[in-house]
Amino acid sequence: MKGKTYLLGLILVIFLLQACKKEVIPIIVSANNYFEVVDKITETMIHDIFSPPVASRIYVYPNIAAYEIIAQNDSNYVSLSTRIKSFTAIPEIGENVNKKVAAIVAYISVSKDLVFKDDIIIKYADSLFTSWKEINQNEFESSKEYGLQVANHIKNWSAKDNYKETRTYSKFELYSDDPSRWQPTPPAYMNGIEPHWMKIRPMVLDSASQFKPKKHPKFSMDESSAFYKELKEVYTVTNEIRKNGDTSEEVEIAKFWDCNPYVSTSKGHLMIATKKITPGAHWIGITKIACKKNNFNFEESVYANTITSIAIFDAFISCWDEKYRSNLIRPETLINKTIDKNWRPLLQTPPFPEYTSGHSVVSGASATILTSIFGDDFSFTDNTELPYGLPVRNFNSFNTAAKEAAVSRLYGGIHYRAAIDNGLEQGIDIGKHILKHVVLK
Repeated sequence: MKGKTYLLGLILVIFLLQACKKEVIPIIVSANNYFEVVDKITETMIHDIFSPPVASRIYVYPNIAAYEIIAQNDSNYVSLSTRIKSFTAIPEIGENVNKKVAAIVAYISVSKDLVFKDDIIIKYADSLFTSWKEINQNEFESSKEYGLQVANHIKNWSAKDNYKETRTYSKFELYSDDPSRWQPTPPAYMNGIEPHWMKIRPMVLDSASQFKPKKHPKFSMDESSAFYKELKEVYTVTNEIRKNGDTSEEVEIAKFWDCNPYVSTSKGHLMIATKKITPGAHWIGITKIACKKNNFNFEESVYANTITSIAIFDAFISCWDEKYRSNLIRPETLINKTIDKNWRPLLQTPPFPEYTSGHSVVSGASATILTSIFGDDFSFTDNTELPYGLPVRNFNSFNTAAKEAAVSRLYGGIHYRAAIDNGLEQGIDIGKHILKHVVLK
C-alpha cells in the first residue's frame, strides 16, 4: 500500500512539474517585420539627407547580410560568395538559430554603421528584440549572436569598397572655360556631389565603365545641331506643360518621380531643405509593394530586395562614371544664358552633371530585375510618394513605370532627351548583366 502511495505521489509530482514547466514557443518572424526594418532605414536616410549614390550603399549591404543568412543550408537560394568575386562566405550557422531573427539582427547591425542618426533604428530594434526575448530567450540569444557574427563579416567586407577613401579625395573642380562643362545650379549652387563614386567597388560589374552609354549629341549651340534641338525641346516642352497648369498629367509625373533629397527653399535669408526619398528608395518601395501583392514570405522578400538593391548600387556606379566623364552642362544653365534668363525648370535641378539621367539608369536596372521576378505584366499601384503629399499612380508593368520615371526628367526640365533614352538603355543592360551573372534563386 505504501509503495502504491509513493508511486502515485511521484506521478503527481511529475505531473505538477510538467504543468508548471513553461511551454517553449519558437519566435515567429514575418515578411512584415523585415519591411518594417527597411522602412526605418529609409526614414533614417531621409532624415540624414543622403545622396542617391550613398543611399544605394546603405540599402545593399544590410540586404546582403540578411540574404546570406536565409541562404544558409537552403537549396532554394545561392550564396553571393559564389557570385561576387570580392565576397567570401559568412560564418557557418550554429545550433538553435532562428535564421529570420538572425537576418533581422544582421540587417539592423550593418545599417546602423552606415547612417548618421541611428537612434530611429535603435529604438525600433530595442522594442523588437525585447519582445522576441520574452517569447524565447535561448533562441533569441543564439540567433542574435549569429546575426552579429554575420554583420561583422559584412562590415569588414564593406569597409574595403573604397567608400572611406573617397571621403578624403579632392572636391570637384568647378571652374573651366569649356562652355559644355557642368556648372552649379540655383538656388543652392551646390558643388557636384560624389565626383569619385565611380571608384567605389561594384558588386557585379567588372568595372564602372563596363556599360558606358552611347555618346550624347556633340555640344553645339548651332540651331541646326542635334544638341541644340534637344536643348530647345526642354524649353518648349516645359513651357507647354506650364500652359496646361499645375494639375496636368506631365506635372504630376514630374513631381511623382522627383525623388530629389536636395530640394532647397529660400525663406528670407534662410535656405530650408525639403527632405525626400532618393530614386533608389522609390524602387525599393516598389519592390515592397510587389512582394506584398504577391504574398511573398520572409525569404522571398529578402531575396527580391537584395537583388534589386544590388542592381541599384551598380547602376549608380555606372551612371556616376559617365556623369563625371562627360561632365555635361544642365539645360537650366544653358537656357538661362542663351534663350530665356527667367526660365526655371519645373523640378529643382540636382547638384551633379547631366549625362546620363540617374533616375533613368536606376529605373531601367530595377525594372529589369523586378520583371524577372514578378513577370512582365505585373500591374501595381505605386503609393510610395503618399507620405510626401503625392497621390498614387497605377502601372501595368515595371517597365512602364521605368519609362515614365525616365521621361519625367524631360517634363521636369532637368535632362535632355539623350540622357533619358540612353540612360534607360544603360540601366536595362546593367539589369540584364546582373541577371546573367547573379542567379540567386
